[in-house]
Amino acid sequence: MNQLINSILVLLVLTGFMLLSSSRLAACIRAIAIQGVLLGILAIVIQVGQLSVAGVLLPLSSAIVKGFVLPWLLFRAMREADTVREVEPVISYNLSIIAGTAALGVSLWLGHRLTLSNQPPSSLLVPAAFFTSLVGMIVIASRQKALTQVLGYLALENGVYAFGAAVALRLPILVELGILLDVFVGVFVMGIAIFHISREFDHIDTDKLRARTARL
Repeated sequence: MNQLINSILVLLVLTGFMLLSSSRLAACIRAIAIQGVLLGILAIVIQVGQLSVAGVLLPLSSAIVKGFVLPWLLFRAMREADTVREVEPVISYNLSIIAGTAALGVSLWLGHRLTLSNQPPSSLLVPAAFFTSLVGMIVIASRQKALTQVLGYLALENGVYAFGAAVALRLPILVELGILLDVFVGVFVMGIAIFHISREFDHIDTDKLRARTARL
């Protein structure tokens, strides 16, 4: 079972590097979708031996929302905004990968230094969670497209979700539903905002929007 958990965590890390290295928004959305499905599977696998109906339904609903519903909304926002790629990021993709590698090193160090009340089922779980959150922060800070920054926010939330799986095998139902609702509403509103921003300004480059706002 530990081997399966470790495999899922390795795939989670790889999707993080995929998010950092790709300029194609469709590829980045797919990376976030894969993360959502992996986290749903991870939450179920961790509970093997003490599964309950809620313990299966909640991760399954999370995987559906994160892996299918939210990506569908993001693809729709991408089409409405008529944008397919991040053209001019604040830092290059090579530097993003280097930053991601540094973030992975820091995450491994923090994972081994942090002492938890509950022993995680895998020593890679906490580092993978930290890494996913750091990837989200890097994407938010280094990308200019509003849609890409939404993806960074989702990656950050995925890291928090993974860390929750590390510190508590069974999170309260209301907390899980609250997280899903916050993410769903946040991305839905951002999708609407991106559509209207694109229709009004003909682009969703945050630097250009900031410059235009300053002139006004």
